[in-house]
Amino acid sequence: MSERGVPAAVGAFAAIGRLVIAGFARIGGVAVFGAKAIGRALTPPYYPMRLVEQLFQIGWQSLPVVALTAIFTGAALAQQIYTGGSRFNAQSTVPAVVVIGMVRELGPVLTGLMVAGRISSAMAAELGTMRVTEQIDAMRTLRTDPYRYLIAPRLFASVIALPILVCIANILGIFGGYLLSIQKLGFNPAGYLNTTADILESADIVMSLVKAGVFGFFIALMGCYAGLQTEGGAAGVGRSTTNAVVAAFVLILLSNLIITVAAFG
Repeated sequence: MSERGVPAAVGAFAAIGRLVIAGFARIGGVAVFGAKAIGRALTPPYYPMRLVEQLFQIGWQSLPVVALTAIFTGAALAQQIYTGGSRFNAQSTVPAVVVIGMVRELGPVLTGLMVAGRISSAMAAELGTMRVTEQIDAMRTLRTDPYRYLIAPRLFASVIALPILVCIANILGIFGGYLLSIQKLGFNPAGYLNTTADILESADIVMSLVKAGVFGFFIALMGCYAGLQTEGGAAGVGRSTTNAVVAAFVLILLSNLIITVAAFG
């Protein structure tokens, strides 16, 4: 190897090492932040009105987009299963696949992604603006703990609201598949509902709610973490907003895979 090649190779490995170390440092920072936020959230003082406010913003205001996403996804899934199943004379599997697909996977994941896109960005933008304008420092000066006043209500509200939204999404997704199957694909209404009820098990519902709670925690965690790490004025707020959404998406998809493999592997 030439003398020039050795420094180049060392420089490449050094750059990769810096990226790996920075990645682990970021993971460690998020873990420490999450542990601190949970510890502070479980100790008084509590702010119930802040919790109600966040429940309204995360739950109620996210309901329209979640509902539309679920209905359209359920209907599209029914059409795709019917079209694919017709190649093997398996059109009758539409009710079973729609209910399993919506409850186990599509309902929780799509709801988590839609809410993350809306809520993580909003949390990061709000907290980031407070950070760069020194409002959070002013709260500490007034002996108000930002973790208890700003972060704890968001964490609790997200963990509470996501399972409720996922339940609604599951119902509407199944209804969307039912409606298209009855109106367009020629299924018998009573037979479709009976098959759906026979296929759906309590374990599927439990796993759906567990996923929803985990997704809700990650959505609030990454939104709050990115917001409190904001630096650099308006440009920093924009970067934090993007980082919060991307990190929440990655954590939702990764945790969904882990939970699914753990439950059915």
